[in-house]
Amino acid sequence: MTRSETLSARLSLVFSCIGHSCSHLFGPIFFVVALSLEKDLSMSHGDVVTLIVVGNVLFGVAAPLAGWIGDKWSSTGMMSLFFLGTGTGMVMTGLASSPFMIAFSLAVTGLFSSIYHPVGIAWLVRHAVNRGAALGVNGVFGSVGPAVAAISAGALIQWHGWPAAFLVPGILIIATGCLFFLLIRRRLIIEIKEDRVPMRPAPRKDMIRAFLVLAVTMLCTGLIYQAMQPALPKAFSERLSELTNGGVFGVSVLVALVYSVSGAMQIVAGRLADKYPLKLVYTLAFALQAPFLALAASLGGGALIVVAVVMVSANTGALPAENALVARYAPAQWRGLVFGLKYILTIGIGSLGIFLEAKLYDYTGGFFWLFIILGGVAAVAMAASLLLPNERVETVPVAAE
Repeated sequence: MTRSETLSARLSLVFSCIGHSCSHLFGPIFFVVALSLEKDLSMSHGDVVTLIVVGNVLFGVAAPLAGWIGDKWSSTGMMSLFFLGTGTGMVMTGLASSPFMIAFSLAVTGLFSSIYHPVGIAWLVRHAVNRGAALGVNGVFGSVGPAVAAISAGALIQWHGWPAAFLVPGILIIATGCLFFLLIRRRLIIEIKEDRVPMRPAPRKDMIRAFLVLAVTMLCTGLIYQAMQPALPKAFSERLSELTNGGVFGVSVLVALVYSVSGAMQIVAGRLADKYPLKLVYTLAFALQAPFLALAASLGGGALIVVAVVMVSANTGALPAENALVARYAPAQWRGLVFGLKYILTIGIGSLGIFLEAKLYDYTGGFFWLFIILGGVAAVAMAASLLLPNERVETVPVAAE
């Protein structure tokens, strides 16, 4: 690689990681803000939480189109739209004053945020030499986003009101987009279409088998993750009131702690994905989730924090192996589209997890049955993952022709 190509690769990786954090801001911010909106809008917890459903669905459903455009047009161009559009949507949310406008603005945010996963991760894979490690580091930033979102939202709500929780990060994301666009114009970041380290294509029968299995496991991952986003702040506020003093900021600190630790664990998970068979790493992640989700059904106090850290870490820790599996079995020229289809399952259809959390809480007044059901979902995913092809991901790349 030339010096300019090396610089472009490094900057691309940096902005891919920053973008991953930005793409995960609006959901966790909203679920902390929801604690205030319940009082401000005189709405039930379930009704407030459902305001984000359309935005969350678009976050997943619009991803394949974004990935296809990224494959056919430009990854860097789509990433520019991602930063500028996501930031604008968050500013709109901060300025909204009615439930409809909040829901509409969150929908705009979700639409532009949908660009990141199919485009940004495919972009990362093209530049990566050790995919598992690179995806693990990238995953850390995906978890840093919710952690920063939670604690910043709590602080901004306490001192400046809930609109600031959206306005401040929205403005920062727009500024990041402007810097990114400037680097592209000066050709410090350049477009590439081929993998930096090409890998041997998987057999067609293994591709079909892998994606049939992954369709099930990815949907399960999405349902668990999406349900946990609104459940954690609310469960902490109810079961850990002695630690949070009944305040939103205290809850946000605990949520940030959980996501921070789970993010750090993705580095470990990424290295494991490079060292051991992806099937083994992936299956173990679900095997950990099932019992700890069941434990969370009735725990409180410090034990709940420990269990929450383990179950969220296991959920997000599956992602480096999962994304490496998608990269392994997807044709390189369609990788953006395939990643986009993944996020229809994990975020689009997975948004049913938000409905599940909202309706079960309003119906039962607690989280016992939610955690029991999610534990069952994790068990289903573990069983399905055992059907993946028994093939270790190649660590020796094919020489470029």
